[in-house]
Amino acid sequence: MQINNKKIAIIGGGPGGLTLARLLQLKGADVQVYERDINKDARVQGAPLDMHEASGMAALIKAGLLTEFKNNFMPGADKTLILNEQAKILYSDHEKNIEEDFGNEHFRPEIDRGVLRKILLSSLEPETVVWNSHFIAMEPHNEGWMLHFKDGLSVYTDLVIGSDGANSKIRPYLTDIRPFYSGVTMLEGNVYGAKKAVPHMHSLVNGGKIMAFGNKKNILMGQKAGGDLGFYVSFKADENWPNESNIDFSDRTKVLSWFKKEYSDWSDAWYELFENAATPFIPRQIYCAPLAQNWKTHQNLTIIGDAAHVMPPFAGEGANMAMLDALELSECLTSNEYSSLRDAISGYEIKMRVRAANAAKKSLENGEKMHSENALNTMLEFFNRQFSF
Repeated sequence: MQINNKKIAIIGGGPGGLTLARLLQLKGADVQVYERDINKDARVQGAPLDMHEASGMAALIKAGLLTEFKNNFMPGADKTLILNEQAKILYSDHEKNIEEDFGNEHFRPEIDRGVLRKILLSSLEPETVVWNSHFIAMEPHNEGWMLHFKDGLSVYTDLVIGSDGANSKIRPYLTDIRPFYSGVTMLEGNVYGAKKAVPHMHSLVNGGKIMAFGNKKNILMGQKAGGDLGFYVSFKADENWPNESNIDFSDRTKVLSWFKKEYSDWSDAWYELFENAATPFIPRQIYCAPLAQNWKTHQNLTIIGDAAHVMPPFAGEGANMAMLDALELSECLTSNEYSSLRDAISGYEIKMRVRAANAAKKSLENGEKMHSENALNTMLEFFNRQFSF
């Protein structure tokens, strides 16, 4: 294989980077993961991840982690309610939802991000992850790269793989192409101890997730590990909305006042979320990599996950595509069918760009449907048709 006797550096310890490290180590590769979090106990934010059979689950199975996943996933967290703006339930799969049906392409088991990270970390050889490593820059050195980090650490590596997210610092070394703003912004909130803090919403979610639609705006929420609840207020806005809105996102009262004004026709049943959320709220502009992006393959550099193909979250493909990247790249790098490392990387990138573009296109289309005037009826028709089997 083309990575024999080569040092590999993965920049970023998210699901994609850690999955890649595991898969490469199973093949005997010399790999280090450089992660900016201070240590393994850093809190991992964000909604739970739903694993898809042909991507995220396929990578976990190849990594030999299916049993660990089954022991730690959140049964029933994929059950869904669709509500209107008055918090009236118009669709529910709670009665027919099967808590475990591995192998069914429609079954998308959910797992807390932090729990998944612990599973992946535990699968790696000791000292694989170099914590508190904030990447600054790199330059070509001999046949590889010299990497520089914020704390003064500099290391040589033969191959660099950027897995450092949507704002990747590795991506510019490969291409000048930048993601574009999708037109959607999401305001993230988190409620800790939801059963006590927001009893009505906690009871409504009932361990699953909610999608509410009304007047071209959404509220999306779901159960998190430890009894917490995460929610996203999703709407069309200018790219600079977080700055131009003049909202103090650390002030619940001001955020609630904004919600009452902008979501004026929504029920006051939603207010308890804002009144009890942890602060600050986090505005997130949603970006997408160009669907037709391309770049010249390097002999010692590539990218995976959001660094390669950030996309909106409206198809649940982000983490799954990252983990599939890890699976396919690991197979290319450890295959004997390529005559050079450049060819192996090219084999991965060509396939990845096509696959990711299809997923991003679907995500963009779903985002438009979910923020359209007829979003509620569109989503009801989709769920009733898709899950009528």
